[in-house]
Amino acid sequence: MILGWLEPIIPHLKALHIGMLGLWTAGLFALPRMLARHDPALGQTDYERIRRATHYGYTFVITPAAVLAIASGTLLVFLREAFVLWMLAKLVAVAALVAFHAWVGHTIVAVAETEGTHTPPEPLWPTVILTVPILAILTLVLAKPELGEIPMPGWLLEPRGVQLPFDVPRR
Repeated sequence: MILGWLEPIIPHLKALHIGMLGLWTAGLFALPRMLARHDPALGQTDYERIRRATHYGYTFVITPAAVLAIASGTLLVFLREAFVLWMLAKLVAVAALVAFHAWVGHTIVAVAETEGTHTPPEPLWPTVILTVPILAILTLVLAKPELGEIPMPGWLLEPRGVQLPFDVPRR
């Protein structure tokens, strides 16, 4: 059970989490579209404006929103004691969002540092790829399905009675 004095902050923490998650995912949808506009043929002024907007948007808006969404979500897991299987599945989908976030950051740096030799992908495929973990997260959070046990082969569930292939340090 959560501590009584922390219970009143849970709605505010949820609001922060949902708001930052919305900002983070909106930015992840927008940045690939902005990256697709990186064309030196646009003219130096427009190219510089788009490059600066993607860089500052990623660095000062999208990344802090991601950090706050993950931090507030982590606090909610512990405050609500949500140690259930669907939450683990949700965290896997969040890890996919983090990986997509890192890829967007890498693409922004590659476009900025290669001066027109790096072509960002068309925004359709990043949008499709990003939609998968977002829909998974929404489905898991809203449905909270009872996933039961994850089916595994029997040989993974039984002790083998053999030593580990490495030494385990002892205290």
